[in-house]
Amino acid sequence: MLTRSLLVALAALTLTPPVPALADPGHGAARAYGEPGSPKRSSRVVEIVMRESDGRMEFVPNRVAVRKGEQIRFVIRNEGELDHEMVVGTLAENLAHGESMRKNPDMEHDDPNARRLAPKGRDELVWRFTKAGEFDFSCLIPGHREAGMFGTVTVK
Repeated sequence: MLTRSLLVALAALTLTPPVPALADPGHGAARAYGEPGSPKRSSRVVEIVMRESDGRMEFVPNRVAVRKGEQIRFVIRNEGELDHEMVVGTLAENLAHGESMRKNPDMEHDDPNARRLAPKGRDELVWRFTKAGEFDFSCLIPGHREAGMFGTVTVK
């Protein structure tokens, strides 16, 4: 009986498609929007608050201007009543990952470009923006981005 159960479990695992990672080709690899920063190097600090307000969910501020090559230490605080996350990426990557999160809402992350916080939680995300352009930061918990929880990083 145990052997049969193991075979059924093994078959289910091999037939289940893998859950995509959070747009991370390798922890530490460069991406279109930059690379993980070094906590040991100096950074400009940008404080980001996550909260719910008047039926909306939001990041405050929701716009950040950065110089190409600059390292930012995002100090993130969740002042809301719900879990929230901040995921830095391209808009296309974040939208695609948001779709994956809708299908797998309990997905856990261990990615240098993302932090998930419980209510009243605080964390830091250090990122070096190596390429010019407009990039996205979003809360990809199902329904949160749609409720207004996204922002833009402009790198010049």
